[in-house]
Amino acid sequence: MYEHQTYREIMGRMLARIPEELDKREGSVIFDALAPAAAELAELYAELDVQLALSFADTADGEYLTRRAAEHGVRRKASSRAMRLGRFYGAAGGPAEVPLRSRLAAEGIAYEVAERLAPGTYRLAAEQAGRAGNEVAGALLPLDYIDGLARAELADVLVPGEDEEGDAELRARFWQAVSEQPFGGNIADYRAKIGGLAGVGGVKIHPAWSGGGTVKATVIGSDFAPAAAALVQDVQAAIDPESAGQGIGLAPIGHRVTIVAADAVPVDIATQLTLRAGVSAVQLERDIEAAAGAYLLELRRVWAGESRLIVRISQLETRVLALPGVEDIGGTTLNGAPSNLELEADEVPVLGTVTLNG
Repeated sequence: MYEHQTYREIMGRMLARIPEELDKREGSVIFDALAPAAAELAELYAELDVQLALSFADTADGEYLTRRAAEHGVRRKASSRAMRLGRFYGAAGGPAEVPLRSRLAAEGIAYEVAERLAPGTYRLAAEQAGRAGNEVAGALLPLDYIDGLARAELADVLVPGEDEEGDAELRARFWQAVSEQPFGGNIADYRAKIGGLAGVGGVKIHPAWSGGGTVKATVIGSDFAPAAAALVQDVQAAIDPESAGQGIGLAPIGHRVTIVAADAVPVDIATQLTLRAGVSAVQLERDIEAAAGAYLLELRRVWAGESRLIVRISQLETRVLALPGVEDIGGTTLNGAPSNLELEADEVPVLGTVTLNG
């Protein structure tokens, strides 16, 4: 809005107010007296332009977007700690019991024993907030002495850790909240409440799915993998503990809410490749699996906003053709069929087996 208010423009207007009979050439007393003021005003207009952009949700960023969204009840998701499954074994190979709050580490990330789930099986909380706690796996080394412990393993991600929500994600949730008018247990209200919980990457709401007053919410993790049972339990406890409809959680009184995880559908891919001379299918297998996995991840990212997902052969073949060493591709099948794979509303695709011929 103020981009035309440059130093030259301001200086020209100021000099135009000086009588012509006075010397106002560059280097004159009058010119040199006005120049610093013109420079300061130009900087002021530039700052006004920045402040104007920060006052609107579509152009604000950082703290200003946080404050703008908060005016409408939309809070930026803070970073959260990953919850992982830990398995502990004694000298004889059987399950070992460990004290709560014991600390162990893997690849530089420390975990604290938070809850006993079964003999030798515990829920561990990453001490470092963010996604880094999701990515480590394998052997755990104790930071505290644990009597009788011979071996410890860091296994499944129970609740994904999240980095602080970015501007793009917050802005999208803000526009959704403003446009959909969440209120009193409508679909938009459930989307906003469940979608704002730590570890949730997307949600679909099914009202009156088992009669009046019942609601089913299908969730996917913030890592866009099918939600683990622990995440489902955490969301259930926050929204409507034990589906009682008593208004103890975030759900309105009288709403019996059931939280379920999206169903993972393995996608088995088989295809015929024409390769360049000197290139074998074995050499490309890992790259092709990565390309197919990335495509399925893209689909899972948009799952919450789609009525149902379709895994398209053309999209897979396009990504494989872009890989170095591949000249042509054909005869692709998904789960044994030479056609696109259409999933149900609560299903998400995950990579199964990849068979390459060529």
